Amino acid sequence: MRRATFIAACIIAAMAILVPVLNLWVPADSALHIPDHLVPLLGKYLCFAILALALDLAWGYCGILSLGHGAFFALGGYAMGMYLMRQIGSRGVYANPILPDFMVFLNWKDLPWYWYGFDMFWFAAIMVMLVPGLLAFVFGWFAFRSRVTGVYLSIITQALTYALLLAFFRNDMGFGGNNGLTDFKDILGFNIQSQGTRAALFAATALTLAAFLLMLQWIVASRLGKVMVAVRDAESRTRFIGYRVEHVKLFAFTLSAVMAGVAGALYVPQVGIINPGEFSPANSIEIVIWSAVGGRGTLVGPIIGALTVNAGKSYFTAAFPDAWLLVLGALFVCVTLFLPRGIVGTLSEWWEKRPQRTAAQAPVASMEAAQ
Repeated sequence: MRRATFIAACIIAAMAILVPVLNLWVPADSALHIPDHLVPLLGKYLCFAILALALDLAWGYCGILSLGHGAFFALGGYAMGMYLMRQIGSRGVYANPILPDFMVFLNWKDLPWYWYGFDMFWFAAIMVMLVPGLLAFVFGWFAFRSRVTGVYLSIITQALTYALLLAFFRNDMGFGGNNGLTDFKDILGFNIQSQGTRAALFAATALTLAAFLLMLQWIVASRLGKVMVAVRDAESRTRFIGYRVEHVKLFAFTLSAVMAGVAGALYVPQVGIINPGEFSPANSIEIVIWSAVGGRGTLVGPIIGALTVNAGKSYFTAAFPDAWLLVLGALFVCVTLFLPRGIVGTLSEWWEKRPQRTAAQAPVASMEAAQ
């Protein structure tokens, strides 16, 4: 699997170069040209792949089935959205250099204290990781110390997501209410709608995904990774032999939340909006489906699952809009029944058994040749 992970990381890194080249420098009438509208769409798919990879660390390697990872994704997205809103300045509808348009519309007089600092990219980048990571750390600290596991933990994580959904829908929270944050203009001084900026955002997303993939491969191959798998497969026995299981879980859960926040931050400038709908519990369930379809506990599998399911979603929602949810549900049921280890997990299992069959058939073939 290490070799497969390295190859996948190289392919993803190559996409960071190939897609912008085919979009920016290949003529539009060429069959190899990638249209402008396709670049942010592919970037969105890669953001979802980062999100699925984040969940795989917690669920696939540590046994923490979180149904609330959409919350960490949305919090990272809001942190980036706040930076992008501050960059609009006086170019908004109400031409207020300090307050975003929705605050002017709601008669806010001053910028809330929690918006301070978001006019600086470095501060927003820290908040993208700190806010989801801190929430996951505090939540995990109490949950894992109390030994909340299994379906109970899953329900609590989903309740957390739903609570945040209701909170961010309120106008007095200062995050745009139902409409969220949108109408972005610039990022780091570059026009967010320009062809070059969109290509650069795609490249940044692909490189981030490749870096996370290599980082997680290093973690799961280490002693800590082996302890994580032990916690997943036999938590009580791992605790009995002296390991602090709650610390291992807390590390995996917090790092997973940070990765989800980064995915959300990369998602927002490419999609152009962030609203409370991203907190929807249904979104968190979809992340679980991506990981299950690709194969949890395989690193490469969740990436393949996220790309495959979302590409199918884009196709079926256009071709068969009324049947998409049925297709998604049928896909999850079929994977659960016939491919419980997912696509990559099943292929890996088949490949591991293949040399054994070859070795078992070799003596028979030798005896037949001698006769």
